[in-house]
Amino acid sequence: MLSSLAALPLIMLTGGVAAQNHHKQRELVINGHAGTAMVYQIDGKTYVDLQTIARVANGSVGFSGDKIILTIPPGDSAASHSGDHVAVPGMSTDFMNAAIQDLSILKEWSDTLAHAIQRGVPGDGSRLVVFHDRAADQLKLARVAASNEADESALRLLTNHFHVVSNWSDKLVAERKSMNTAKYSITPNALANDETYQKITGCAKFLGTMLPSGHFQEGRVCN
Repeated sequence: MLSSLAALPLIMLTGGVAAQNHHKQRELVINGHAGTAMVYQIDGKTYVDLQTIARVANGSVGFSGDKIILTIPPGDSAASHSGDHVAVPGMSTDFMNAAIQDLSILKEWSDTLAHAIQRGVPGDGSRLVVFHDRAADQLKLARVAASNEADESALRLLTNHFHVVSNWSDKLVAERKSMNTAKYSITPNALANDETYQKITGCAKFLGTMLPSGHFQEGRVCN
């Protein structure tokens, strides 16, 4: 048993157990994050693989010379404050996956719009309906997957982002129909000076960092 553990970085957990050697899969909860871990009990002491602890806690483990560096983000009860953002960790995996997919669709939608109007490509907006429907359907999946406060807070920002992209799309379609999109293809800095487009790109960048982290942060750019 001991030789099989030699390659694993382990951490000892407190708590008395009988002096026996065995291992089994158990649920491990760290800072409100739950996951499964292989728990080893050796000579009355309990050990868990450091890599597993980092995974369950949405943290990381690294090595520097003889040092083992374990980094675990603060828990729900220790929300941190930084500038305009308030960190509230704890988004669920199902919600994160659904939200990230929706963000990807919204980015493809807004990028397609920006590319089209800069080239002065004509159209009545019928092709954009596909983007709207895909993004709306994926947003519904994210809403269904939301299961805690952090999910709901992130869903609010994602929903705001969806509406901004959708409204911008409607505005551009209306301008196309009235032949008012020439300003975008004629003026090189038109998109750079478009407040809505800048808000969209800023929010997309913020959500693109926040959602994969698993920790909710309040960002003004998405409100």
